[in-house]
Amino acid sequence: MDGTNALGEFLRARRQLVRPEDAGIAGGGLRRVPGLRREEVAMLAGISSDYYLRLEQGRDRNPSVQVLDALARVLLLDADATAYLIELARSSQPGRGRAPSRRRAFPAPERVPPSVVQLMEGWTANPSYVQDRFSNILAVNALATALSPNYAVGVNILRAVFLDPAERELRRDWEETVAEGVATLRANVGPDVDDPRLVDLVGELSVRSALFRQLWARHDVQPKKGRVSRLTHPQVGDVDLQSNKFTIGGTDGLVLVVSHAEPGSRSAELLAILGSLAADRDPRRHPVQDQERP
Repeated sequence: MDGTNALGEFLRARRQLVRPEDAGIAGGGLRRVPGLRREEVAMLAGISSDYYLRLEQGRDRNPSVQVLDALARVLLLDADATAYLIELARSSQPGRGRAPSRRRAFPAPERVPPSVVQLMEGWTANPSYVQDRFSNILAVNALATALSPNYAVGVNILRAVFLDPAERELRRDWEETVAEGVATLRANVGPDVDDPRLVDLVGELSVRSALFRQLWARHDVQPKKGRVSRLTHPQVGDVDLQSNKFTIGGTDGLVLVVSHAEPGSRSAELLAILGSLAADRDPRRHPVQDQERP
């Protein structure tokens, strides 16, 4: 997690996930490690084994885009993972990208634009919240909190989904949710793996969740995108919600997450009931700048 060889760690993790038969290589007996061997990756990518070894070990930090494209093809990376690979390589080159900072002080929380908070508070049929690139919730409306008390200012929603048993009971698609959450976290932070907020989060979850350790070690990458959340709410039952994510301009990667139920559906009826149950509660939630940090 120190960021000194993020490119090599990514290459190693991804080659271990590629089955030899998927790369056109006959199995040929037992293997000491899963996935492809280094020399097999090098052969399929058209580079020397020594050069590939130097890339994995971090002794060569200037691969060409052509080499990276060839490696992406061999490692069966999709477009998002290929772009991530290229960014890792770019940031590792001498004199480029962010140098590891090893900062101990946590940066001041990002400010949520007041107009975004006002917009969210006006949505009575759309659960919504704002999160930073580390999954900390910075602002939230009443209907989102009615879905789960973990949708609250100052909560790290990824930590909550992994560690709070109530979240597993709430989410019928819990396994898919946590896998996507980890892949999105890695995409959001990119090569900036020395940020103290990430170091703390990954360290805690690695200690407390074996599943998180497994998912983080895969180096899966999935930029933020919308999805259908399948919930079983303790008050209203099964609700399916479509979520969409929007980057907030002028911020450091803040994302507005907005959910809705299909118009006229049973989920829409149940969401309306939940909204009415939440109407007696305080509808205002304050952005995280009023707190010291998440």
